[in-house]
Amino acid sequence: MVLFVALVLVLLPQTVCNVSITQCSIRDPIPILHKYYHSGDLIIAGIISQVYIFSNTPSFKEHPSHAPSDDHMYFSSSSIYLASMELLSRRSRLNSNYKCDIENTPVAVIGGPNSQLCFDMAPVLDIYKMPQLIYGTFPVISSVFFHWMFPDVAHQHNGILQLLLHFRWLWIGLITQRNENFEQNIISMFSWKGICLDFIERFPKLTFSNEFNKMVEEGFQTIITVMGSTANAVIVHGEINSIMVMRMLPQVADIEDIPMHSKTKVWIMTAQMDFTSFPFQRGWDMTFLHGALSFAIPSKNLPGFQKFLQMRNPITEKEDGFISVFWEEAFNCSFPSPSLETKYKEFCTGEEKLETLPEMVFEMSMTAHSYSVYNAVYAMAHALHALHSSSFKERTMVNEEKWELLNLQSWKLHLFLRNASFNNGAEELSFDENGELASGFDIINWVIFPNESFLRKKVGRLNLKVPLDKSLSLQDDAIVWPRRFNQVRPVSICNENCHLGYSRTKKEGKPFCCYDCLPCPEGKISNQKDMDECFECPGDQYPNNNHDGCIQKVVTFLSYEEPLGILLATAALSFSVITASVFGIFIKHKETPIVKANNRNLTYTLLISLLFSFLCALLFIGQPEIVTCLLRQTAFGMIFSVAVSCILAKTTIVVLAFMATKPGSSIRRWVGKRLSNSIVLSCSLIQATICIVWLAISPPFPDFDMHSVTEEMILECNEGSTIMFYCVLGFMGLLAIISFTVAFLARKLPDSFNEAKFITFSMLLFCSVWLSFVPTYLSTKGKYMVAVEVFSILASSSGLLVCIFSPKCYVILLRPELNSREQLIKRGGNQV
Repeated sequence: MVLFVALVLVLLPQTVCNVSITQCSIRDPIPILHKYYHSGDLIIAGIISQVYIFSNTPSFKEHPSHAPSDDHMYFSSSSIYLASMELLSRRSRLNSNYKCDIENTPVAVIGGPNSQLCFDMAPVLDIYKMPQLIYGTFPVISSVFFHWMFPDVAHQHNGILQLLLHFRWLWIGLITQRNENFEQNIISMFSWKGICLDFIERFPKLTFSNEFNKMVEEGFQTIITVMGSTANAVIVHGEINSIMVMRMLPQVADIEDIPMHSKTKVWIMTAQMDFTSFPFQRGWDMTFLHGALSFAIPSKNLPGFQKFLQMRNPITEKEDGFISVFWEEAFNCSFPSPSLETKYKEFCTGEEKLETLPEMVFEMSMTAHSYSVYNAVYAMAHALHALHSSSFKERTMVNEEKWELLNLQSWKLHLFLRNASFNNGAEELSFDENGELASGFDIINWVIFPNESFLRKKVGRLNLKVPLDKSLSLQDDAIVWPRRFNQVRPVSICNENCHLGYSRTKKEGKPFCCYDCLPCPEGKISNQKDMDECFECPGDQYPNNNHDGCIQKVVTFLSYEEPLGILLATAALSFSVITASVFGIFIKHKETPIVKANNRNLTYTLLISLLFSFLCALLFIGQPEIVTCLLRQTAFGMIFSVAVSCILAKTTIVVLAFMATKPGSSIRRWVGKRLSNSIVLSCSLIQATICIVWLAISPPFPDFDMHSVTEEMILECNEGSTIMFYCVLGFMGLLAIISFTVAFLARKLPDSFNEAKFITFSMLLFCSVWLSFVPTYLSTKGKYMVAVEVFSILASSSGLLVCIFSPKCYVILLRPELNSREQLIKRGGNQV
């Protein structure tokens, strides 16, 4: 875009105009300057004419007003140094540091469509502390005399990052100017957010010297790298002239048969770039930019700007050589020149209309760069006005006499520029504490049409006044994507996302954005794409078959409603009834010899213990509660201890009774009820002590076992202290082993009603059951652990009941003739 705002300032005469400064007002510069330029009556007198603008872009859209004739010199530092010196001299002489005639040297410079220009002009202008309003790319160095008409580039970098994260473009390319500082910062910032670069390419250095072939070769390598990349999003960090280099890429691709259009990228361009081109690029294809996204300084439509452009005429504006050069390049015509050979066959009339030019040649709307220059003019006008209002005195002369103006000193303007806050006719603007324009960025979508026209459509905004994570707002549905994506949002990742149920693992020798996908191991899930690690479900849930979600576990326990619980409960009740029946039989026949011969009290105690042991099994069935958990193991331990101690007492008494029959034996006095009662009470007391200690230090309690069974959450009784639980079992086992040993020794005693043989077999069965219980109990899970213990209780109790009492019941009920004292004496019985 031609910077006509800049041209107006260059066109202004250098002499002071006859107008009262006290009457000046700050209004729209373009219509004001246009009006008074033709009338010869300038507002703000000659002060605005002391502001100059640098531009060095060698295109038919922008040309310097004071530049060497050779095109390649526009990019050289020497031309910038020369222009800087000329600004400090008379218009017709290079006579710096001297003030001649009535001409005034500039007090400020608006410069900088690219960083090199700012870098080169600063050493000369800084000597004179001259304010430099920078509207383009930030130079590598910073100067205290710079005033930025461009927001801090760090905000733009953050905006690019937010844009990539918004679209989840994690695998990108980068084309940049030779700026290592930028590359290091951007790579570090992107890596922190999980974005990595497939390539970093640099723009070929633009030259018109004998190194042109090298530039083309560099461009060729760049296009090969870019088009060969799998990254669909490419950041282009350049300056205003970078677009000219980009426009060469399709030409190089066509020459080398590189399918550029079939591999079109989404170009993400920075705000420093603007559309410009060389004259010979007029008819070149630019559809490769279709769907590009770019950041831009927000610009407004200014009243009077279109009219101002339409009134430009190179015939009447002869003091500015820029317009005539631009006119020739844009309209392919030449102005008659007696000293130079004409470049084009047709002659320019000056009546050509700018609005007839294609948009790729000239845009009638105000672009971001021109709007920045416009704001720079406004900022300088307000600073000068403020400086005048606070520090300058007026001297008024009558009639045709001149004004006498104080000599302005540039350094005085810095404070006023930093504090400038103004309305430019379209919006309110101000500078922040760092001397940077407090503004955000627009997000622009480039739409390219076949007729060499294009549309820059605003699709979003980067607001710097809100938190960073909320600063970017985009209208996704309004974005036009490159044609090869068929209006589907492009994906830019190194490889396909890892699906749910998979985790990613790094590929050796590849950036961290490239990875393999591994299925989650058993017991873990991943419920999002591209998870670094699979994780376990909460305790009350378990993974589904696809390992991409959790399912609620079912609460289970050994209940009365399921077949196993019903079977065990039925068995417990059945054995209880049988035991009660046996007990009734023994009560009914308590006076018979067979009942008397086997110590009725111990027999009754044993039967009652067996009855309670069967009923005790019911405590293990049903939903665990606090009371049932406290009673389960303790009641089981106490009841079985009493039962086994009764058996131990019976076998001990039998052994001692036969030993007492020997002549002169002193053991006779130990045989009796006192010994049997002592054995039962002492053994029961020891077990009771163990249970009391257990309940005191770590009692059982209801708990959920969430890990034993994958799909179930088992409601069970936590034993509290596992050691105390095994102490109860251990003591009971000790009694059983002793009883078995004593019964085994007494198994051959000559008594037809001697219980030693039956007790031996019953204790052998009892010990076998509980020895097998321990490994079985430890190897089962969930409610089946409870079922194993219930089964062991029923099996051991029923074994004692059947082995010890079935022979007696057989005699009592079926062979009553054997249940007599004569039969006992005849068979050598021994009453105890």
